[in-house]
Amino acid sequence: MQREFLRKAASGLPVLFGLLGGMLGGSALVVLGIASRSPALAIAGVGLIVLCLFMCIGLFTVEPNEAKVLQLFGTYKGTVRQQGLFFANPFFTKKTITLRARNFETARLKVNDKHSNPVEIAAIVVWRVIDSAEALFEVENVETYVTTQSESALRALATKYPYDAHAEGEVSLSVNPDEIATELSVQLTERFAKAGVEVIESRVSHLAYAPEIASVMLQRQQASAMIAARTKIVEGAVGMVDMALRMVEERGMATLDGERRAAMISNLLVVLCAERGAQPVLNAGTLYQ
Repeated sequence: MQREFLRKAASGLPVLFGLLGGMLGGSALVVLGIASRSPALAIAGVGLIVLCLFMCIGLFTVEPNEAKVLQLFGTYKGTVRQQGLFFANPFFTKKTITLRARNFETARLKVNDKHSNPVEIAAIVVWRVIDSAEALFEVENVETYVTTQSESALRALATKYPYDAHAEGEVSLSVNPDEIATELSVQLTERFAKAGVEVIESRVSHLAYAPEIASVMLQRQQASAMIAARTKIVEGAVGMVDMALRMVEERGMATLDGERRAAMISNLLVVLCAERGAQPVLNAGTLYQ
């Protein structure tokens, strides 16, 4: 793999002033040759002007967060990262690579999660080039490469996790966004390594069930929430009934045989677990009559 190495280019300001002086001198020679009717002097002046203009091709600028990759007849000759005006061999080709942070949002991809439920998912990826040589020579187009590999990594990630967690401690796409973002960054870092690209941040920006199953999954979520709520209510009611029976027996308020104990438990559970308030009933008899 072609790795980046830094090249120190000559300062461009002295060269620029020298070339301007050379062109002025060439112009003076042309004027002097014409005035003295000396063709050789005029030709020398024109040659000096042409040479200075050709040497101006070697001048180039580097802006902040930018790199210039230098090549000589297809051979990599180094990268200039220091900002300013510089001069290099006029035969060098100079390609600009931006080092600024860039971000994009992937298309909304339709994939199957771990439980084979079709979901729509998209992510935002923030990245930048850290090795200009790899970004230029190892991939055809670094932006296209980043986009394609990001979508591929997102597809692979979505198939590893379910949309919703159905077991305690299970990592899911909807419940654990930080863990999913970390895993996505790890996968992107592995894929971008050969292109000289660094992942600054990646995060899921859109997550939803596919339209064809959205209504069914909504009913499933509502049912799961209802079951969880009912389970919590029953757990609390059983604890309150147990506490009530123990307090009745400890304080000697009543002696309960098995049948009376079962009736009291049933009544308390109905009162505690019912969705509506209990209606009082006046008992005019006994449990056995």
